[in-house]
This record gives sequence, structure tokens and C-alpha cells, in this order.
Amino acid sequence: MKRIVKNFLNEEFAWKTLLFPAVFGTLIFIVIPVIFSFCLSFCDWDLLSPVRFAGIEKYKAILTSPSFFTVLKNTFIFAVSTAVISIIIPLVLAAVLNSKIRGSEFFKAAYFLPFITPMIVIAIVWEWIFDPNTGLLNYILKTHINWLYDTHTAMIALIIVSSWKLIGYNMVIFLSGFSAINQNVFEAAKIDGANPLQTFWEVTLPLLSPTIFFVLVITTISSFQVFDLIYLMTQGGPLDSTNVLVFWIYKNAFEFFNIGEASAGAYVLFVIIFVLTAVQWNIRKKWVFFE
Repeated sequence: MKRIVKNFLNEEFAWKTLLFPAVFGTLIFIVIPVIFSFCLSFCDWDLLSPVRFAGIEKYKAILTSPSFFTVLKNTFIFAVSTAVISIIIPLVLAAVLNSKIRGSEFFKAAYFLPFITPMIVIAIVWEWIFDPNTGLLNYILKTHINWLYDTHTAMIALIIVSSWKLIGYNMVIFLSGFSAINQNVFEAAKIDGANPLQTFWEVTLPLLSPTIFFVLVITTISSFQVFDLIYLMTQGGPLDSTNVLVFWIYKNAFEFFNIGEASAGAYVLFVIIFVLTAVQWNIRKKWVFFE
């Protein structure tokens, strides 16, 4: 009995020892900053002066600011456009590659490569592609468009780059979803006389709907949190046409030192993502096949 108790205590101590670094890191780098930033959203602080309680004034200031709603509009345009493109194109590519075409393994690696490429490298390459004078895109299109320097095209350029980077990752997830579908279902559809388009629309999509739902949620969340692409390629310009919420938070916190407004903006972003995720979770019952 003593040996059992001793072994149990030793095992419990070992588990606590192994879990301590993860729990300590989560507490220091996630839990405490979240609580601290929430408190700061009700305060006025510039990193130098003493912290002064301001109530809900910071929330009022940002929610009544026209420039903040411009940032919100840009964020929604970027996130929705990227999410739609980054679901449709990978789904089509996954369906094609799942048909076992020649060289499918090469195409899988080629499409996935942008996702694991550092964003700084992607930004440098695409800035050259979008260059108005020597860029590849203008050369191919035989035109002269200031892609990153025009308020009408800068956001389009960023959506293209973001979608291009996500295509390979989402495609791999869709391929895993395809592999989980029982092939007997396709054989039954073929026997019933369904053509490839009918099979894809009536059989494949419903069975793939849980994977589509997962990709939709994670892509939407990541698109609303975009920062590095904006920071490296446009700095929110020209004329705030590509200024999104996370970049706005960064500028207010570390350039203008409006810590209270930046913290309030962060929680506005949290509420937006939470509400959108909750809506997606609730309406999944209407279209996800296994629900």
C-alpha cells in the first residue's frame, strides 16, 4: 500500500513538474497580459505618465471616430474577401488533385510552399511583382497600375497576396477531408448515373461540409488578425486605404502611445471575432452534413 501511494505521489509530482513550464508560460504571456490590457482599455496612459482611470471614454472615442470606422470597413473587406477566395480556390484545387492527376505530389508541395515561406520574403517578392515600373504583373498585363500606391488597388493587391499564401494550407486540409470520405459513396453515385458535376455538388460537398466549416472559421479569424502583410507592404496606406484593425492597434500603442485606445480597439476586435464565430457555429446546423 505504501509503495502504491509513493508511486502515485511520484507520478503526480512528475506530471506537475512537466506541466509547470506550459502553465507558467500561459500565465505570464497570455492570461496576465489579457487581464492587464482589459484594465488598460478603461484607462488613459502613454507609457510614461501615471495610469489614469477614464471609464468608458476610450470606447466612446473610438466608436465615434470616423477614421476608426474606415479601419473597420477595411478590415471587413480584407477578411471577407480573403476568406471567400481562400476557400473556393483551394477547394477546386483539392478536388482536381484528389482525382490522382499526373504530378499531383509536385503540385501539392508547390501550392503549400508559400504558406511556409516567411512573410518578409513574400513581401519582397510581391512588392517587385506589383512595382509600377519594373513589376512582372504590369509587364504581363501591358499596363501601368500603381498597385500598392493607389487607394483603389492597394487593398486588392493585399487580398491577392494573402489569398495566395493561404491557398496551399487550406488545400491540404481539404485533401485530408477528401481522403476521409468513403469511396463507396462515389461508386454508388456513378452507378445511379450521376455525372462528375452532380457527384461533386450532391455528394462531395455535403460530405466535405465539416471540413469546409473548419476552414471557414480558422480562415476568417486569421484574416481579421492580419498585421505582418500590412506592416511590410503598405503601412496602412495610401491614405489609410489598407489600414486594418490590428495595424491600427499597433500604431496607436507603439507610435502614438495611446495605450488606452489601443487596448479598447483590441477588445472591439475580440468582440467582432467572437460574434462572427458564434454566428458561424450556430448556422452550421443548417448546412454541415454531420450535424
